[in-house]
Amino acid sequence: MATHQIIQAALQSAVDDGVFPGAQLAVRRRGELQCLLVAGRLSSDPSGLPVQASTVYDLASLTKPLATVTSLLLQIQRAKVGLDDPVQQVLAELEGTPIGQATVRDLLTHRSGLPGWRPLYERLEARDIVLGFSDGNQLVKQHVLRMIGDEPLIYARGERNVYSDLGFMLLGFLVERLSGMTLDRWCEEAIIRPLGADPLTFFPMAERPQSRIDVSRIAPTEQDQWRNRLLRGEVHDENAAAMGGVAGHAGLFGTAESVLAISGAWLRAYCGNESILDGELARQFATRQESTTGSSWALGWDTPSVPSSSGSCFSERSFGHLGYTGTSLWIDPLCELEVVVLSNRVHPSRKNEKIKVFRPLIHDLVCREFASAK
Repeated sequence: MATHQIIQAALQSAVDDGVFPGAQLAVRRRGELQCLLVAGRLSSDPSGLPVQASTVYDLASLTKPLATVTSLLLQIQRAKVGLDDPVQQVLAELEGTPIGQATVRDLLTHRSGLPGWRPLYERLEARDIVLGFSDGNQLVKQHVLRMIGDEPLIYARGERNVYSDLGFMLLGFLVERLSGMTLDRWCEEAIIRPLGADPLTFFPMAERPQSRIDVSRIAPTEQDQWRNRLLRGEVHDENAAAMGGVAGHAGLFGTAESVLAISGAWLRAYCGNESILDGELARQFATRQESTTGSSWALGWDTPSVPSSSGSCFSERSFGHLGYTGTSLWIDPLCELEVVVLSNRVHPSRKNEKIKVFRPLIHDLVCREFASAK
């Protein structure tokens, strides 16, 4: 109980210091949930309801490992694609483009040559392409695919690493092409349902009774200037929103427990235990790639660097990822530790960056309290 109180106090202190309006923190060790703590409120402007374990957060770039990377591993173990296959082999529209020869591995390790980000939503709007939430908006996807294909590379493929949303948009398209389904439907059928990861979803407010989440459970993100409204239940990332809320780089919503459902599949596979994921592939995906000097990237996962958001205590075999809205997942297979932190630090504005200091501190605290226990 004392351990819980120490971590609870750290979360509450972060709320009081304005790191975020509220947050969830879940810790699991050796398959056993150690704590699921909440602090603060859903919003600060105006003051919202208290955060609950059932509060749903915009997971932002946690979509990359939880949805896209997990999907690709499943497609590889089904022999649908290989890590060293060029992306144009599946996405024929990219043949002859600057990015066409980049491989799945290049995109996963952010060494494809693509820039990190472009305001594709503004370009779509300028072309009078209809934006917004739409289930399987193929017209928008084709335009986005074409725009990324036309994008000049900013460095030679394999020369260095630049974290790229554009690369993961392509990987999302790749999963859709390989599976014959929209990314959200594939993830629901192949990952979320088999792992019992409810309420993990791309559409928290969908008009489908089985997946609709009451808006009162969803933490708002930003008072968005582009959409001219407070975002609640619609993805914060503008490019993902323009693509109908489903994209390879962002779009997932969920709770800390639903994130643990996916991370547990990765940890079990890594440790050679029963999982929907192949163990050898999981270890390969979670291992830092040494192809470019100084890179901390594995295949779609990050690994601890100096300094690291994971703090200073996670082992070198650890892997994890961050989300722009204030989310994170770190997994240490050596001590079988999983730590999920979900918040809406971008509420009411993305200008709040206090979480950069908080993340390593909370991870160090969790490690001291749990990983050192016998």
